[in-house]
Amino acid sequence: MSALHGPILDWYDDHARDLPWRTGEASPWSVMVSEFMLQQTPVARVLPVHQAWLERWPTPALLAREPVGEALRMWGRLGYPRRALRLHASAVAICERHGGEVPTDRAQLLALPGVGDYTSAAIAAFAFGQRHEVLDTNVRRVFARALLGEELAGASVTRGERVAAQELLPQDPATAATWSVAVMELGALVCRATKPDCGSCPVADLCAWRAAGHPAYDGPPRRGQAWAGTDRQCRGRIMAVLRDSPGPVAALGIEAAWHDPEQRERCLAALVVDGLVVPAGDLGYRLP
Repeated sequence: MSALHGPILDWYDDHARDLPWRTGEASPWSVMVSEFMLQQTPVARVLPVHQAWLERWPTPALLAREPVGEALRMWGRLGYPRRALRLHASAVAICERHGGEVPTDRAQLLALPGVGDYTSAAIAAFAFGQRHEVLDTNVRRVFARALLGEELAGASVTRGERVAAQELLPQDPATAATWSVAVMELGALVCRATKPDCGSCPVADLCAWRAAGHPAYDGPPRRGQAWAGTDRQCRGRIMAVLRDSPGPVAALGIEAAWHDPEQRERCLAALVVDGLVVPAGDLGYRLP
């Protein structure tokens, strides 16, 4: 058993956040919804939307019966609304292929719209207690520091990371699932990307990065998440206008959402191509 297991699992027992998708009563669908929403979005922003979503659509079947525009409306301001499209499409696929139940098999999960390698592993581990390496940004950062002595992991998951994560998994599936979420929680709360709290880390004495004197990241430049004035912000403004309207929005309403006409038209056209907005003839535009 790795020397990291005991301290991290004990720390998680004492410090795990009380999140609705982690309770014993949480359904696999609740876990799946949370994994879609948590992609590039902080927990604090996800919590109210996750609660509202599960209150309205506690099963995939209830969501699948609704127009996809309602999923976009409920998604609100979480950002990256294509996630809502894919979650709705996954709900439809679950009803068509799996009798309305989130599948337990990893390969079947991978075949669902919007479910990639990480999400399939997370659902299999956290919803069904299976033994899979779960490599999100937080987990990769903990492993980069503790095992390799590097401040941050690279931009994409490497084969070496997968092998190391697999070798670190406890053999018992239930314990492996707990281990995966424990490392994730440690990265989120203690081993943060900036201002890590090494004094509170349960494995500080085993950390290669700390032992090396906390060397700074020296890999390729990391792209920031610009927002003001970007196409992302413009798209968000257009989507907000459409979500807040019960019906189509006239062209003048879209024009009021963004000041730059060239950027606005480019973003509107991209939203139509992405299936997030539908032209409504003389009435303007609407959610799908």
